[in-house]
Parts: sequence; C-alpha cells; structure tokens
Amino acid sequence: MAKTNDNRVTKEDRDRIKSYSDRKAAYERAQKAKKVRNRLIVGSISGVFILALGIGVYSAVVSMTSPATSSSATPTPSASQGTAPDAALSENRTWEGSMSVAGVPVTFELDGAAAPQAVASSISLIGSGFYEGISCHRLTTQGIYVLQCGDPNGDGSGGPGYSYGPVENAPADNVYPAGTIAMARQGGNANSMGSQFFIVYEDSTIPSDAAGGYTVIGHITSGLPELISQVTSQGTSDGSGDGAPKIPVTLTGVTIK
Repeated sequence: MAKTNDNRVTKEDRDRIKSYSDRKAAYERAQKAKKVRNRLIVGSISGVFILALGIGVYSAVVSMTSPATSSSATPTPSASQGTAPDAALSENRTWEGSMSVAGVPVTFELDGAAAPQAVASSISLIGSGFYEGISCHRLTTQGIYVLQCGDPNGDGSGGPGYSYGPVENAPADNVYPAGTIAMARQGGNANSMGSQFFIVYEDSTIPSDAAGGYTVIGHITSGLPELISQVTSQGTSDGSGDGAPKIPVTLTGVTIK
C-alpha cells in the first residue's frame, strides 16, 4: 500500500475547506430564521427508503405503520453545487482508514477505483479534519439497517458547502451487505451527495429511485460486531424504527492513508 504524500490534498482543496465554516454559519442563520428542521418524509410506499442529503434538504421515505409527512421549503438542487475535490485525488486506489465511532474503534477501506469522485471528496474532508467531532444523527432498525453520519448540523440538513454527482458504484441488485459504507443523498437527485454517509450494519435491500442507487465508497474491515453490540443494538432514543441513536454517537480520530 503506497503512503499518502503531504501534497495529495492540494492547497486549493485546503482553501476550499477553510471557507466551509463561513458558508455553514450563513446556512445556519438562514435555517434558524426559517425555523426549518429537516427530518423525514414518511410515506406509504412499502419498502422504499431514500437516504437524503445535500447542502439544503434532508428527506426520507420509509414504510411505517403510521404514515406522516413533513417537508422543507428549501429548494432541492438538481445539479451539483459548489466545487467538489477533483476525482483524481482518489488516485484510483484503495485507501485505508480508521475512526472511533461512539468510542468503538473501527477500520475501513475506501475504493478509489470504483467511486473516484466520492472517495476524492471523502479523503479531502477527512484530511481537513471535517469529520472530527461530527455526530451520527440517524439510526434505522426495521428492515433497513443503517447508521447515518457526517452532518455538521447534526440533524440531517447539513453538508460541506458543496454537492456532487452522479451516483457511482451502486449495487445492481439493490443489496447493501453488512459493513458497507455508502453516500447519502436527496431522493431522486444524483447530484446531491456531500459529507453525509451511512454504515450498513446488517444486510439491507435499499431500492433505487429515479436517480439510481447509492454510491458505495467502501466497507468496514474491523469493529462492526462491537459497533452493533454497543451502539446499534440499543436502538433509537424514542424506540422508533427511524430516529436518533439511543447511544449518542460522535466520530473522533478519523484518519486515512
């Protein structure tokens, strides 16, 4: 495995990440003024689950016993926003990483050959320290088993100040094996990926939508059983099948090489 040189993340990448805090502050002010808290859209379409992210909107469609809906007035971008890191940053190779998830040591690999744009973004964000201290705000426990992380706002509405697409490396059969790491996005919008990702902790079938499936960037290589026993098996804070984890989850010590 080749080691990462200091110049893998360019000055342009670092400068762009530095400006993130200004964009995030402006975004939070706008959200506060509108009193917007993007949560989820719960529909009656059986088995459809759209993991949603972007610099503006977070939404999801899940089959539940008591359907309810909520929505945001924030427009959904149909094209990539801002400037994502160059896909060449992925070097079309495998990257090895580690992180602590709610205190559980986890190692993982990212596949730069299969998902160059998404992996380039991920390693740039990791290298800048973006993920340090960020929470995993969402856990699903009924039929689809994912822990969703990477939102600086902590409620599913945030991102890195840019979005990108299209979908890369999505499974043709819609099956995401346990240990899969994939990018969240807005429903029906292939160009809305940013910083939010999800960890599949049990084999899950997640149907594609009009935009396709979900970009698989890699997989967990160690720590998944411990993550299940200490975090995901404890369920959500309100006992529902889709909500904040009962055990607060924070990412720390996120590294890549």
